[in-house]
Amino acid sequence: MSTALARERRLTELREFLRSRRERLAPADVGLPDAGRRRTPGLRREEVAVLAGVGVSWYTWLEQGRDIKVSGDVLDAVARALLLDEAGRVHLYRLAGLNPPQPAVEPSAPVSPRVHRLLAAWAPRPGYVRDRHWNFVVVNEAARVVFGYGDTDHNCLVSFFTNTRYRTAHRHWDETAPEVVAGFRADAARYPDDAEFDRIAADLALVSPEFAALWARHDAAEHTSAVKAVDHPAIGPMLFDATLLPLPEHPGHHLVLHDPRPGTDTAERLERLMRTHPGGGTPTMN
Repeated sequence: MSTALARERRLTELREFLRSRRERLAPADVGLPDAGRRRTPGLRREEVAVLAGVGVSWYTWLEQGRDIKVSGDVLDAVARALLLDEAGRVHLYRLAGLNPPQPAVEPSAPVSPRVHRLLAAWAPRPGYVRDRHWNFVVVNEAARVVFGYGDTDHNCLVSFFTNTRYRTAHRHWDETAPEVVAGFRADAARYPDDAEFDRIAADLALVSPEFAALWARHDAAEHTSAVKAVDHPAIGPMLFDATLLPLPEHPGHHLVLHDPRPGTDTAERLERLMRTHPGGGTPTMN
């Protein structure tokens, strides 16, 4: 779709969205007096403008999809006037051509029992949960055994560069390292006010010249999947498809699941390996 057609489609959606939200509201819903029977349903445009504290002409142009400048503050005011929930507010930003504001950073909450059960059921395949800073939150035993994670491994990025066992076993470490660093920088950009990303990067750069060099490149990339090739010292080569799944109830957290690559003998090797580790399905907190 061309840029012009995409823009026209977005503005058409904006017109329909604003009109439909306005027509769903009655004056009493927003604290206005009921002036009796109306020819059209819902609020009038001038009423929305007054509630939002903007000019009537400006709001009319916005609802008509005119080429006007908008700001986040004004869109927030319109969202409040139309009683939009957070999903509606984010949708309004996107239709108006602005990046939605990042949600406020919420304190970390314990991972739900449902996620624990999912990780346990995923055994004997490796899996773990990492938070927005790439800290390990829950790790199943298979991930510890296959990737060599131990009690001193608390952060996925830090372990990638400092865990000697993991690095030795990772068959394509040199090729993967730039992608890993670019992924961390992209995640850091989602939370510009969160200084923890800078602290992690600064501390890691002090002990890993390779990370420092890659971090200085300012590459950024987003990944929802990856391939991990491991030469395990006890069982030999294994190849996994890794999938990152966001956990909506824990903003910034991802469930990372590793599945043996079809067409390889990874599943059989993994099963033999995990038979030597009783309790391999029990996920542990980090």
